[in-house]
This record gives sequence, structure tokens and C-alpha cells, in this order.
Amino acid sequence: METITFEKNLFFMKFKLFFVLYLMSFCVFSQELTFTPKDITINEFIDGTLLIPNDVEKPNLAIIIAGSGPTDRNGNQNMLKNNSLKKLAEELSKEGLATFRYDKRIVKQIRKNNVDMNIRFDDFITDAISVLNYFKNNDAFNKVYIIGHSQGSLVGIVAAKEGADGFISLAGAGKPIDEVIIDQVTATAPMFAEDTKRVFSIMKEGKTTTDFPQALISIFNLEVQPFMMSWMAYNPQEEIRGLEIPVLIINGTKDLQVSEDEANLLHSANTNSTLKIIEKMNHILVPIEGDTLENSKSYNESQRKISGELIQSIVVFTNNNK
Repeated sequence: METITFEKNLFFMKFKLFFVLYLMSFCVFSQELTFTPKDITINEFIDGTLLIPNDVEKPNLAIIIAGSGPTDRNGNQNMLKNNSLKKLAEELSKEGLATFRYDKRIVKQIRKNNVDMNIRFDDFITDAISVLNYFKNNDAFNKVYIIGHSQGSLVGIVAAKEGADGFISLAGAGKPIDEVIIDQVTATAPMFAEDTKRVFSIMKEGKTTTDFPQALISIFNLEVQPFMMSWMAYNPQEEIRGLEIPVLIINGTKDLQVSEDEANLLHSANTNSTLKIIEKMNHILVPIEGDTLENSKSYNESQRKISGELIQSIVVFTNNNK
């Protein structure tokens, strides 16, 4: 009799556990159904993912442009996975804003083992404009915004001039890339500061050089110099000054790569812009409570939640500019 009772209790315990797990999975599934994902090919260079909110008849759309390096649509690189841009897109779409995020063209080239060594910064701008035009010609959306993260901020500023309804800079530099790198080298390896300035002065003349310390090879690799020169040609302050659309500039106080000073430079250059500094948010858009070690580790921790204040700031901005 005791054995039967025990087995009955065990059965009901298993049933309850199964039921709880079922409810949990149902809740997760229900959350995913608040938007519909769709993979889209824009052209031979650009593949991406569109998220469309289910309950909004004609939503605004945000095009998300990734930062430097071979960064994919989710904000990840080969050995670095944090899903920053995927989380950004999904949380915005849960709030009723459609999003499109895409792989940088070099990501597709790497996957096909066919990297174009002649790639230039202008190619990224061309790609962003192609995406913008694709969706501007789509009657399914109300207004089209561009969100540029890090390097994507400068790309987005230039592309937004081609007809975007608004622009959002996330952790974007306010100075040209050569000045940014000189500042970084001066702060972290001051013994190479003068060499860095000298090489950049040569590159500003449109020339390449092999005359630099080996320690600077990651910056001045001969194959990279033409790309760097094309990037240096753009001054973020000059570019954003020419934007005559609503502009939101966002930076975090715990950004290890782009300081609040850079956001202030952009804001000063476009006095009609809105500036938002988010306490404790870092470069990959997550809150950091601890020290620099925690901050650095977060770049490869995809389980971290994106800043809620960031999401609300973007949602309010896009809703107020209907």
C-alpha cells in the first residue's frame, strides 16, 4: 500500500513539474510571437533580418548598422559573442518598432572565403544607403530611422542624408578616426604616440608607409592603410552638422571605447540634436555594476540583458517624431 501511495505521489510530482515546464515554454513562445522575423537579401552584399511587430498596422522601422570589424547582424564577431544588436532589435520590436539588422559585407565575404582587400569605408555607406532605399520604397512602414552603433554611427550619419526620417547614434565617435586612435595610443602606450601621429600625417597625404614600429602593426598593416585613409576622410562633427532631421545621440558612462566626450562633440556640432547619457551602460549596450574586468568580460557574455533605459529612449524618440 505504501508503495502504491509513493508511486502515485511520484506520478503527481512529475505531472506538476511537466505542467510548470509547459507553462514556462508557452510563455517564452508567446513572447516570441510579439513580432515576426523574416530574413531578407537586399543585394549581393547585404543579408539581414527584419522583425515586424504583430499588432502594429504600419510601424516605424529602424535600420541598425553595426560597428567596426567583421561584425554580423547580431553584433557578434568570430571569437566574440554578445548578441548586442540582436537584443537591441528584439527589444525594440517588442515595443512596436520594426527593425532591420544586417551582416556587414565583409562577413558574407569571409563566409565565402572571398574577402575583397580593396574594401573601403565608402562601401559601408553605399550598403547603408541601399538598405535605406529598399525600405523607403516599401509602403509597409511609416517612417524609417537609422541607428548606427560605434563605427556604424558615422556610416549612418552619412547615409541618413539620403532620406532617413531620423538618426540615432549609439556610442559614436565625435572625432575623425585618426584623432581617436592617436588619443587611444597616447593614453595606453604613450611611447608610440609620436610615431602614430607621424604615420597618420603621411596617410593624410594619400600615401602608404611601412615605416612604423612593429607594435603598431595591427593599426598600420599595409593592407589596412587604404581603408583607414578612406575612413579618415570623414569628420563626424562636420557630417552630423549637415543633418536636418531629428537626431538622438546616446552614450553610456561605462563605455570603455567611446567616452561621453565624443557624444558631447556630436551634440555640440548639431545643436538641434537630443543628447542622452545612460548611467552604467557600456559599449555593447548592457548595464555594468562592477569594475573594468566585468566590463571587458561582458563582451563575450550573451546572457546579459540590454539596457532598458536605452530601449525606452529610442522608443520615445521615434514615437515623438511620427
